[in-house]
Amino acid sequence: VVPVILRALTYDEKRGACSVGSNVRDAACYVCWAFARAYDPAELIPFINQISSALIIAAVFDRDVNCRRAASAAFQENVGRQGTFPHGIDILTAADYFAVGNRVNCYLTISVYIAGFPQYTQPMIDHLVNMKINHWDSVIRELSTKALHNLTPRAPEYMANVVLPRLLPLSVGTDLHTRHGAILACAEITHALCKLAEENNRSITHYFDEKSLEGLKQIHQELRSRQLYRGLGGELMRPAVCTLIEKLSLSKMPFRGDPVIAGWQWLINDSLRSLTLASSTARQHIKESAVSALAALCNEYYINEKGEADPALQDELVTKYVSELQNTEEMVRCGFSRALGALPRFLLKGRLQQVLEGLKQVTLISPGNVSFAEARRDALIAIAEVCQTAGVKGEGSQEEYVCKDNVAQIYATLLNAVTDYTTDSRGDVGGWVREAAMRSLMEVTLLLVQNEAELIDGNICKQIMCCVAQQSAEKIDKFRAHAGSVFLTLLHFDHPPIPHIPHREELERIFPRSEKETLNWNAASEAFPRITQLLALPAYQYSVLLGLSVSVGGLTETTLRYSAQSLFDYMKKIQNDSSTLESFCGTLLKVFEDNLHNDRVSVPLLTMLDQMLANGCFDTFTMQENHPFPVKLFTLCKEEIKKSKDIRKLRSSIGVFCGLIQFQGDMREKVFFQLFLLLCHPFPVIRKTTASQVYEMLITYSDVVDPAIVELVLTILSDTNW
Repeated sequence: VVPVILRALTYDEKRGACSVGSNVRDAACYVCWAFARAYDPAELIPFINQISSALIIAAVFDRDVNCRRAASAAFQENVGRQGTFPHGIDILTAADYFAVGNRVNCYLTISVYIAGFPQYTQPMIDHLVNMKINHWDSVIRELSTKALHNLTPRAPEYMANVVLPRLLPLSVGTDLHTRHGAILACAEITHALCKLAEENNRSITHYFDEKSLEGLKQIHQELRSRQLYRGLGGELMRPAVCTLIEKLSLSKMPFRGDPVIAGWQWLINDSLRSLTLASSTARQHIKESAVSALAALCNEYYINEKGEADPALQDELVTKYVSELQNTEEMVRCGFSRALGALPRFLLKGRLQQVLEGLKQVTLISPGNVSFAEARRDALIAIAEVCQTAGVKGEGSQEEYVCKDNVAQIYATLLNAVTDYTTDSRGDVGGWVREAAMRSLMEVTLLLVQNEAELIDGNICKQIMCCVAQQSAEKIDKFRAHAGSVFLTLLHFDHPPIPHIPHREELERIFPRSEKETLNWNAASEAFPRITQLLALPAYQYSVLLGLSVSVGGLTETTLRYSAQSLFDYMKKIQNDSSTLESFCGTLLKVFEDNLHNDRVSVPLLTMLDQMLANGCFDTFTMQENHPFPVKLFTLCKEEIKKSKDIRKLRSSIGVFCGLIQFQGDMREKVFFQLFLLLCHPFPVIRKTTASQVYEMLITYSDVVDPAIVELVLTILSDTNW
């Protein structure tokens, strides 16, 4: 029975898009559990090592959580009843029912602990090599190779002399899944062995003979000659070999000056250039793998003894990468932007301005690249990475450092990107750009303040804080949360504090340091009561009001409710302070004026104004005849809907016009005239909405019409089929 059970514990067969076998493995665990109850310890002793190893392997490396838990329970039963499983109690405390619930924890942590007991080390390694690196699920293959990396210190000689020679032929074999797993396993084991050699002050050749080194070099050349980088298989091979390049470079393999380096560089460049051909699911992984490989390759093989780059190689690499930034394919721009961000300092030296200018061009929106939001996002991330790599030196050359000559240009590029509100069929893709711009602004600012804080200009600091405050008041939870996090990081950073932050004391009172981690910006109920308090600070009023306009006039019910309530609470507080109210209204009109015919802002702004008028936010002005605020507001509303066919905009404007009727003076007649025009609008829905709202308005403000004709007017409005 035992041989059958041992086979059943690892039974896994792929059929179509899924696998069968988990029920078989689960049943096998149950049989092992039954063994503990059915047999005396003496009868099971000949099979103890086999059963214990198989159960440990199932408990730690099985794909399904049910099987891992079943194996753990069976192991526990055997330890308790038989008492003969090697190191049973120690293992049980690490691999109990709950611990094996997390697959990543099983593969990367628990396995290392159990492999510390010699009886289990080799069976676990053999299982990973024989059964898991060729598994049909790529996640399992990748986890298995990382597990092999972690297990290498437990059996370095076995890995170097047995496992690696077995993997090298598989890495150029015919089966795609086996090839993928074997390449990643070679990369991880090699890196682990080299780290071990370095720790023990041994040379690389202690673990690698000439044949192994040659085998590792041949992997890329073999795959390229057999054209295995093409098609769907290439989507697995490219990131796998890029990972191999990265790990071999980090391992300081003695390949300097070898032709294989040029081959590796070709693969990295070709992978970045071919991103468009990859499926949308594979692109990100290929890009990240290629960029990581490039950074490691450059750091190891392109630097000479003096710590400098070969001028010809530097010129070719940087010029080629910068030229690719203007490629007509968005994904190519993405790839080479991130590649430039990954270049080490010695390759940027003397070329910093060229790189920053190239990345700046990617962030600019032109008619041909409006939808290239991902390219703009990656370019902004790369700008921050390049700045961090180059370092700061106020009086230094702009070709080598972030200095007084280029800091304004860097900030201008990043601040410009925070205003990207591009939308396409995917939705608010500009949000990705704004998010990256805010993160880069934070990283560059923290870099400057820790090195040369005097490079941060007061005006630039004000712009940064206002831009981020605006984003903290906007409607999309994810971007609001990111902006809030950036805002508080900049405000509370104290190594040293960021200079020139406007109204720092008031901000620290609104956002105490103790609440930096606990304030949930995702929740509108927590974020908006805080952010509306910034309306009282002159430096932030315009930006916060601009952000709030989009939220209060938005469509999301929770965002709308809490943002509107917070705004109305603020308006109540300032009703008796005429100068503050006048200042607020002036800012409100300025926001409207600056965004005339910008539907992203103007449509929700009209909705917000409608709500504010209905809630009596401007009641103070109703006592004064011909007050300039309603007059200017009427003019702007009239201009906004001129020649418009946007139903939502027109409906919002009707509410504003009806609200404006409460103000006294000559304007009342103009408002009526505008409403009469809307009653005659070509769109039936506008005529109907106007009639309905004018009816409600006349009931609410009955004094605006001669009492003798009110009944007749109301009858006409209600009885007519608009």
